[in-house]
Amino acid sequence: MKKDLTKGNVIITMLAFAGPMILGNLLQQCYNLADTLIVGRFLGPDALAAVGSAYTLMTFLTSILIGLCMGSGSIYSFYFGKQDEERMKNRMVIAFLWIGAVTLALNVLVYAGTDGILFLLNVPSGLLGMMKEYVSIIFAGIFFVFLYNYFAFLLRAVGNSVTPLWFLGGAALINIALDLVFVVRFSFGIGGAAFATVIAQAFSGLGLGVYVWVHEPGLRPGKKALKGGDLAGSVREVLRFSTAACIQQSVMNFGILMIQGLVNSFGAAVMAAFAAGVKIDSFAYMPAQEFGNAFSLFTSQNYGAAREDRVKEGIKGAVQVSMAFCLAVSVLVFWAAPWLLRIFIDGSEAEIIRIGVSYLRVEGAFYCGIGILFLLYGYFRGIGQPEMSLILTVVSLGTRVVLAYLLSTVPGIGVLGIWWAIPIGWFLADMAGFWKITGKGRFWPWRDGR
Repeated sequence: MKKDLTKGNVIITMLAFAGPMILGNLLQQCYNLADTLIVGRFLGPDALAAVGSAYTLMTFLTSILIGLCMGSGSIYSFYFGKQDEERMKNRMVIAFLWIGAVTLALNVLVYAGTDGILFLLNVPSGLLGMMKEYVSIIFAGIFFVFLYNYFAFLLRAVGNSVTPLWFLGGAALINIALDLVFVVRFSFGIGGAAFATVIAQAFSGLGLGVYVWVHEPGLRPGKKALKGGDLAGSVREVLRFSTAACIQQSVMNFGILMIQGLVNSFGAAVMAAFAAGVKIDSFAYMPAQEFGNAFSLFTSQNYGAAREDRVKEGIKGAVQVSMAFCLAVSVLVFWAAPWLLRIFIDGSEAEIIRIGVSYLRVEGAFYCGIGILFLLYGYFRGIGQPEMSLILTVVSLGTRVVLAYLLSTVPGIGVLGIWWAIPIGWFLADMAGFWKITGKGRFWPWRDGR
C-alpha cells in the first residue's frame, strides 16, 4: 500500500495522506480519553486529577520515543522519494536498534525514579497513592509505544497512512471495552484503567509489527542492510535526525510537564479543570498537528525527488487548509467550552467548570498560532533542517514556562497567567520561524545533498 507523494494534485494528495493520520491520532487520544471519562464519572474528581496529571507525565516519556521515530521517518521518506532502497533499509535497521536501546533505558529509569518524578510534579499528598498506582502500571506500555510508532512512521514514510489507522482503531475499541470491564464491572479502580491502556497498546504495537513483517516484504531489511557503504555516516544521519526530533518533542512535553507542576500547586480543582481542558485542547488542534506531520513527509519525499515546485505549492495549500481548520475550531471551542467540559466533569462541579472555561477560552481563541507552528516544524524537518524545529520549540516552550511562572504570581492574575503564557509562546515561535524563512532573502532554502 505504498503511495508516491511526488505525483498527483498537491492539496488532494496531502489531504488524502493526512486524513488517516489525523483519524489515527484521534483514536490514539482515545487511550487516555477513555480513562479520563470513565475515571472521572465513576471514581470522582480526585481520580480524574490523578489520571490527568499522569497523562501529562506519560506524554512526556512517550514523546521521547515518538520524536526518535518521527525523525527517522523523515529519513526513510527522503530516500523513498529518491528511490534509494538500499540506503532506506540501512537507516531502518540502525534506527530500530537505536530507538530500541533508548526504550529499554527509559523503562529502567522511570521505574527506578518514580518517587522522585512524582515529588517534582508537586502531586498533593491526597492524590499521591492513586497516581503512583496508575503510573506504575502505565509505564509497562512504553515498549509497545515504541513498536507502534516505529512501524507507523515507517509505513507513513512510504505513503501508507491507512494501515496504522486500523491497528489504532482496534486498540481504541479494546481500551474502551476493558475500561468498562475493569473499572465499572469489576471495580478494579484506577489500576484497572491503566491495565486497559497497556493491553490496548500491546495490541497496536505487536500487531502492526507482525503486519509489516508478513504483508510488506519489501520493507524487510535483509542480512546485508548493515554491510557496505559508510556505516559511520549512516549512524550519524540517523542520530542527527532522530535526536533532533526527539529533543524537540521532549522539550515540548517537558515544558508542558513543568506547567503541570505549576498547575498542581493551585490545588485539586485547578488540576481537574486543566486535565479536562488539555484533553479538549488535544482533540481540537490535533488534526492540525497531524496535518503538519503529513506535510513534513510530503515535503521530505518531494525534497528527495528534487521536486521544488511541488514543495512550494504544498506550502501554500497547507497554510490555507490549516488556517481554515484552526479558525473553525477556535470558534467552536470558544462557544461550546462549558458543554465540552461537562463531558468530563459532572455539572455539579461548578468551580472546576468555571476554571476550565477560562482555560479553553484563552487557548481556543488562538489555535491559528499553533497551526502555523506545526507547519513550520514539518517544513524544516522535511528539508533536512530538524535543528530549526527544535529551536522553534525552545522559543515556544521557553516563553510559555517563564511567563507562566512569572504571571501566575501577580495578584489579580494568578492561574490566568498560565493560560495566557501558552498562546504568547506559540506566536513568538511563529515569528522566529518566519524570520528564518524570509531572513536570508529566499523562501525555499534548496540545497544539494542531505
